[in-house]
Amino acid sequence: MASSSMAMAATMNDLPDVILSIIFSSVSDTRTRNSLSLVNRKFLALERSTRTSLTLRGKARDIYMIPTCFRSVTHLDLSLLSPWGRSDLLSTASSDPFLLAQRLRLAFPLVTSLTVYARSPSTLHILLPQWPNLSHVKLIRWHPRSSSPHLGNDVVPLFEHCQALSSIDLSSFYYWTEDIPPVLQAYPSVSKALTCLDLLTVSLTDGFKSEEIQAITAACPSLTRFLLVCIFDPSYFGCVSDETFLAIVANCPRLRVLHLVDRASLGSTRGEPEDDGYTREDARITKVGLVDFFTGLPLLQELVLDFYQNVRDSALALEALHSKCPELKLLKLGQFHGICMAIESQLDGVALCSGLVSLTIKNSADLTDMGLIEIGRGCCNLARFEVEGCKKITMKGMRTMASLLHKTLIEVKISCCKNLNAVASLRSLEPIQGRIERLHFDCVWEGLEEDGGILCFDLNEGLCQSVEHEYGSKRKKSKYSSDPDSSSSSMQSNGNGMFSKSWDRLKYLSLWIGAGVLLTPLPMAGLYDCPNLEEIRIKVEGDCRTGHKPSQREFGLSCLAYYPRLSKMQLDCSDTIGFALTAPSGQMDLSLWERFFLNGIGNLSIYELDYWPPQDRDVNQRSLSLPGAGLLAECLAMRKLFIHGTAHEHFIMFLLRIPNLRDVQLREDYYPAPDNDTCTEMRVGSCSRFEDALNRRQILD
Repeated sequence: MASSSMAMAATMNDLPDVILSIIFSSVSDTRTRNSLSLVNRKFLALERSTRTSLTLRGKARDIYMIPTCFRSVTHLDLSLLSPWGRSDLLSTASSDPFLLAQRLRLAFPLVTSLTVYARSPSTLHILLPQWPNLSHVKLIRWHPRSSSPHLGNDVVPLFEHCQALSSIDLSSFYYWTEDIPPVLQAYPSVSKALTCLDLLTVSLTDGFKSEEIQAITAACPSLTRFLLVCIFDPSYFGCVSDETFLAIVANCPRLRVLHLVDRASLGSTRGEPEDDGYTREDARITKVGLVDFFTGLPLLQELVLDFYQNVRDSALALEALHSKCPELKLLKLGQFHGICMAIESQLDGVALCSGLVSLTIKNSADLTDMGLIEIGRGCCNLARFEVEGCKKITMKGMRTMASLLHKTLIEVKISCCKNLNAVASLRSLEPIQGRIERLHFDCVWEGLEEDGGILCFDLNEGLCQSVEHEYGSKRKKSKYSSDPDSSSSSMQSNGNGMFSKSWDRLKYLSLWIGAGVLLTPLPMAGLYDCPNLEEIRIKVEGDCRTGHKPSQREFGLSCLAYYPRLSKMQLDCSDTIGFALTAPSGQMDLSLWERFFLNGIGNLSIYELDYWPPQDRDVNQRSLSLPGAGLLAECLAMRKLFIHGTAHEHFIMFLLRIPNLRDVQLREDYYPAPDNDTCTEMRVGSCSRFEDALNRRQILD
């Protein structure tokens, strides 16, 4: 009995440290690791000793607060230190600019991967020598390029100090395309060893020209991962053509990940240049050129060809992609037409790529329902499918495709498709409603109308149907109604026209909605029951200067209270354009629009919020207004708040009313970020005073 009692009393804490270390090392989620570290002192020490990735927050001047217990960290992120984006980051700690760098080296001696906000080359000259074995560096900069006349001066320190460098990420770093080729050619030993080069920067005004791409690939023959922005427009001198593709194949035959994106396609696709879906110009990419391109890259696993000019009759070339690149798992095609001929029952085109796990089709003018069905039959392993700007597909084709992929498909994005509004998009996904985990659709509320304060729709016809009042006329019956005679239907209604089937596994929801359009119909459109929804992203886009005042006081954030586990939200109003200063007569300025968007947010139990304020492009201002600050202060459950813009000091002081708020930062992570403190409310002193006030507070937990 005694021995059995001791066996029963054994706990995980009794396992040998070696086994516990292996268990802890297998846990990658940061919040889970933090929870483990709170169990006891032993778990705390093990968690700290096995953590390999760390993002530092806090003020750079507080050197004494640098943690020294994470000795195994290999990936260190310094890009979010406060004050965010300051050029004097290292010199704020002391008159000796090397002091902070040396303390970081002593605290994290094993770093091989570094992320840093490098507003000037001096930051890199100080930091990089501290870790001579760096193999991966990611640079971040949203401020304008330095005025140095020497091309590539901002990235030269990477090649001077990091001889073991194998990966460079400039996807969030503003530079000129002319900066890159000369530096790569000037340091051949480092360039030849590079295996990853990410130049896919959204802030570029132009993409790389053909001769620049050829120079880059010639200097980096060992690349296995290559991402960049290109010029495919034939009206530009040096546009990408078949010759460029052949040069990539000849110079970098070991590529496994390749993303070639046209600069114009990075913007909004909601204003298509032609009604029929075709652009005026064709890209200088031929079917023969594509076949040769695919033939020369047999190791490809990810391929993104996102053009803004037409690539016509691409089915035959995509069939070659299937045979020449057997390891391909991810494919994104932009402005490719004729990707599926959909003739009778024979599979062709992209439908032959049976090994695909992720497929994105963007702006394919002739993609029809039959093409979708063919893809569903052929690409039977798809876990992720995105369709954007395809005007000929309908709910019928999308629903059939979802039925064919009901065993594998868990992530779907439907955007800018003329015949797929919110109701149609959600209805088309009914076959996988209980399996889908991540979803995006556009909040186009056709098929819904308001009558007596109740919103509903007819599930049979997909058309708007008014709900009668309690003493109104007899309701129209349907096979989805709550009438007892329809009890045999597989999809029941709850009496208000809403789906009764739950979105059990949906954890992430992304929405696009036009400025001035209400979010209120969201639950009634078919997303009423999402018991496990944890994160939502809302993208608001439109020109408030030309629209009318909204008919309601609130945008509709209160309706998100339907989702009990919702804890994280991203509210992106950065593409909402208005008047930051005094608006003309009859118009609302951005402060009133911000009040409209944020009204009701205090009713949500949001743990973490990322917020992009609306902007005035004429004065390059994205600033939190007084009404916005007051409404954010009503989010009493919030712990983390990141405002992607600026704010006056006395506005952000309102946020101190949130009792358990622990982490707040203002980030100007958009281009061009204000270059001078005199042109923005976001000053170093203001941010420091707010952070000091925030850290002085006692937080109960």
